[in-house]
Amino acid sequence: MEIPDEALAAGVAAALERLIGLFRSLSPASGLSLTAAATLATLERSGPCRLTWLATREGVTQPAMTQLIARLEDAGLVDRAADPADGRVVQVRITADGRAMLAGRRAVRAEQVTGLLNRLSPDEREALAAALPAMDALVNAERGEPVAASALANVQRGEPAVAGLTIGER
Repeated sequence: MEIPDEALAAGVAAALERLIGLFRSLSPASGLSLTAAATLATLERSGPCRLTWLATREGVTQPAMTQLIARLEDAGLVDRAADPADGRVVQVRITADGRAMLAGRRAVRAEQVTGLLNRLSPDEREALAAALPAMDALVNAERGEPVAASALANVQRGEPAVAGLTIGER
């Protein structure tokens, strides 16, 4: 049975809203806003980048991103460095402490998700596992990026399901 595109889009959008709510409830209280965590995850995934690109990517104004990066820098989670190709340009990059913060948040969330998964039937768990590559493709389609590896393959390697993210991180 094929679902019309409009119905599928509406169903996916509604499910994403519910997943975002679940994600928020599973996010540990670490003093890090979801925007700050998403920015760190973007830096982890993309490597050093310009502040203007980060602001566009995260959907905030450049002044808001400047303030956020200053707070993250004060906390030791990011630093700024001259662009090797153009010394006039400053790039932001995640630090080892920033990576550790993300890893800790992901570990807490994964432990909580494990408890939720244990409440599901084997068929529901299998359906979730089967959906991981499609979820990865959806995220990459929004970013205009090719699907480099399936989410399930990432999980099997012990990496985050969606390149640089756990499910729902964005």
